[in-house]
Amino acid sequence: MALNLSQKHEVVAELAEIAAKAHSLIAVEYAGTTVEQMTAMRKKARESGVYLKVVKNTLASRAVSGTEFEVVKDALVGPLLYAFSMEEPGAAGRLIKEFAKGNDKLKAKIVSVEGKLLPAEHVEVLASLPTREQAMAMLARLLAEPAGMFARAIKAVADKQGGGEVAAEAPTEEVAPA
Repeated sequence: MALNLSQKHEVVAELAEIAAKAHSLIAVEYAGTTVEQMTAMRKKARESGVYLKVVKNTLASRAVSGTEFEVVKDALVGPLLYAFSMEEPGAAGRLIKEFAKGNDKLKAKIVSVEGKLLPAEHVEVLASLPTREQAMAMLARLLAEPAGMFARAIKAVADKQGGGEVAAEAPTEEVAPA
């Protein structure tokens, strides 16, 4: 179904808003993908914070103008499915990698992160990025490690000096009868 001019403006505005907020973009060749596969991918995308859209490349090119994804404009050729990671940079990469396993027709063509156009093979790198929860857990472990090292050092010094436990005794005073 062809879009009229007003509808095209709406699509460009919507996509421009998404591109301005997204962390990463993957454009994928999808020709030969079944309706069932696309439906399953869209469902999984909604659950994982990925915005999926099939749109004409000229409209996508206009939408990414002025965003960090402007670098992809010259590479937009052929029928493409656009996957924008909205919550974390690796989400679109994980989604595309997962669905490409069961569908050899689904092939990454463009990867863009932080204003850089990367080779399509970088989908693997993007997919391997930790999720937000994994990154927070790694950070918590990293921040906890110096305290653990300090505690072990104190214990080692205490063991070396006194043979174990360091006990603090409270001074006792005798009270003389009045």
